[in-house]
Amino acid sequence: MYAGNVQNYLINPGDGTLIYVIGLTGGIATGKSLVSATIKELGGQIINADLIARQVVEPHKPAWQQLVDEFGEGIINSDLTIKRKELGRIAFADADKLEKLNKITHPYIIAELERQMNYYRDSRHEGIVVIDAPILLELGLERLVDEVWVVTVDAATQLERLMKRDNLSAEEAKLRIQAQMPLEEKVKRADRVIDNRFTPRETKKQVEEIWRELSRE
Repeated sequence: MYAGNVQNYLINPGDGTLIYVIGLTGGIATGKSLVSATIKELGGQIINADLIARQVVEPHKPAWQQLVDEFGEGIINSDLTIKRKELGRIAFADADKLEKLNKITHPYIIAELERQMNYYRDSRHEGIVVIDAPILLELGLERLVDEVWVVTVDAATQLERLMKRDNLSAEEAKLRIQAQMPLEEKVKRADRVIDNRFTPRETKKQVEEIWRELSRE
């Protein structure tokens, strides 16, 4: 759970690696998961920032403790896991609280992203590695990649999908969308754009075509 602009914590990657790195991003609920799953089927290695975001706030980890100290014990379940929906409701309704959430979690997320990237570099792994991150551009993570892919849909579809996926009201969904960089701006900064307005099969076809193109280079 993270969104918005924060300090850039990145370190410049090393040279001389055998991997080609794709930064996969888009707006919330635009369909990154489908694109990421398709790339994995095709043989790409995925570094999933959403998964990392969950891992860094597991009970008793430093970010978990900082969140509890900041937002109170009302955000934890009986098993000590974070009530993600409750924390999101609090943070996305207040810009200052959202900034506090980001300042706590983002450094740990980025550190783990870098650790995983270094693993692929140090192990002399060959092939395509994908950093799947909803706020790749907001955090400056494009500095780690060779090209940026943006998954896009129209605004109405994005809102509808987010409301359905996360069981949110229209107002709650709009707050989450507005907390991220506008999708149009992400498209402007993309090397490749995946149009996910239509069927999953059509989206997968776009990804497969790009993959074949990369494989020939």
